Amino acid sequence: MAGEAVEPWVSGSESGYPSDLTDGQWVLIEPLLPAARVGPKGGRREKHPRRRIVDAIFYVVRTGCAWRQLPKGFPPWPTV
Repeated sequence: MAGEAVEPWVSGSESGYPSDLTDGQWVLIEPLLPAARVGPKGGRREKHPRRRIVDAIFYVVRTGCAWRQLPKGFPPWPTV
């Protein structure tokens, strides 16, 4: 990987961590997530965007930080 250009942060998030998904990566991952529950017997609307939750998971995996030490730009750690 030496000599490769690092792709700049292009996610729609505010924080801009290197572990955040690019738009192209999100297009590939989003269909793999379960559909949001909607309708008369569906659950509540989602409080946090799914992309930010996935970004938080990748942040923890990449940095090795504890869940409780997630930066404030991510959803709360119990949600993630």
